[in-house]
Amino acid sequence: MTTKIIVLAAGKGTRMKSAKPKVLHHVAGKSMLAHVLDGVASLNPVSTTVVIGHGSEQVREEITHPVEWAMQTEQLGTGHAVQQALTGIDDSDKVVIAYGDVPLTRPETFAALHDVCSNKTVGLLTVFMDDPTGYGRIVRDADSRVTGIVEQKDATAEQLKITESNSGMLSIQGDHLKDFLSRIDNNNAQQEYYLTDIFSLAVADGLTIETVHPQDEWEVAGVNSRVQLAELERIHQMNQATILMDNGVTLRDPARVDVRGPISTGTDIEIDVNVVFCGTNTIGDGVRIGANCVITNSIIGAGTVIEPNSILEETVLGESCTVGPFARLRPQAVLADNAKIGNFVEIKKANIGVGSKVNHLSYVGDAEVGNNVNVGAGTITCNYDGANKHKTVMEDDVFIGSNSALVAPVTIGKGSTIGAGSTITRDVDSDKLAVTRSKQSEIDGWARPQKKKVDENPQQDIFKKVG
Repeated sequence: MTTKIIVLAAGKGTRMKSAKPKVLHHVAGKSMLAHVLDGVASLNPVSTTVVIGHGSEQVREEITHPVEWAMQTEQLGTGHAVQQALTGIDDSDKVVIAYGDVPLTRPETFAALHDVCSNKTVGLLTVFMDDPTGYGRIVRDADSRVTGIVEQKDATAEQLKITESNSGMLSIQGDHLKDFLSRIDNNNAQQEYYLTDIFSLAVADGLTIETVHPQDEWEVAGVNSRVQLAELERIHQMNQATILMDNGVTLRDPARVDVRGPISTGTDIEIDVNVVFCGTNTIGDGVRIGANCVITNSIIGAGTVIEPNSILEETVLGESCTVGPFARLRPQAVLADNAKIGNFVEIKKANIGVGSKVNHLSYVGDAEVGNNVNVGAGTITCNYDGANKHKTVMEDDVFIGSNSALVAPVTIGKGSTIGAGSTITRDVDSDKLAVTRSKQSEIDGWARPQKKKVDENPQQDIFKKVG
């Protein structure tokens, strides 16, 4: 049997009060629909069909997963939505149905749901809830066999006491799915075609409903409001924090670290509060990261220290580097071992060599910086001429004096020194001192300008004029 996936993602999400389709709202920096698609991908399906409706063009534009699209132009219920995705479903297919606004289901849970499906069984993901309000209830007979599902608005007072609830997710063979959907009707309080109605039909036809339960209730929690979105964000982030700590990372406050993508960590890492990891990151052994840092798609070598309030984006740091505080490393900044980037320094598309230092208030962009180079405070590589970017090269053991401007393209030869306050526009040979300052002048008898004396109470003078 081949596996095919149907994901329902056509709802508007009115309670979100947003122009954006509900399924595109993010949890941990990724849309809820993308989370679901990543989860079901673990089943290695032959195809995944996403049923869209409201904001369909936005959904198509944002989602890059290899999916097929089905349109639900009228919102006539979940059963009607699945009917739009039946094209391409073969009788022998094993079909798993998921929801685009239920983002945190574990791959293991999808696998368990998938595996109970057969020609004689229908898989159903249910959860026991302390408060099942709003969820359909699982109805069982005296022998605890599932006989059907009743929606909240159609349930009797006795049925509302049932705590086993329907997640909406199920697995079913293709021929059964097509047959049952052709037989459901909209004779209910909402006048909609409920997907849940297929279970009573399955029981009547002699099929067994095999229930699967998630490890945690939040795996089946859907999002209908921004409050619920925020709740799932916190659950997800605490789960990520727990994984980090289990892997040997010290978090000063697990509630104040956000992980918005895959992260690979060594041991004995220390992370202070309000650190945000975006994209894919790798953190080596013994790294220390200060408070309020944002790190995106970066590799940080063992023993490196990131001081507070630093921003790293698409950077590679060697071992035992120091960055910050208040440093910004932009894409393609590469630091070799023992390099140091200090406070209020910006590095962009530059290689910083072993033991080199850019300590204060400097910008180094489109540059090759050799080993043991010292870049003084206020140094700027003038890499942009208004149309094109140009390269600055500082060879090994160069010393750049404070407040210097290096106008690219330019090469500073090995061992050379640039005097403070210089503007360098031509290449400097090795082991030279280059200075371009104006000659200092002193003027005798010069008097510093004095402030003009003003009325101590000008407002009173105004009153006199008015009077």
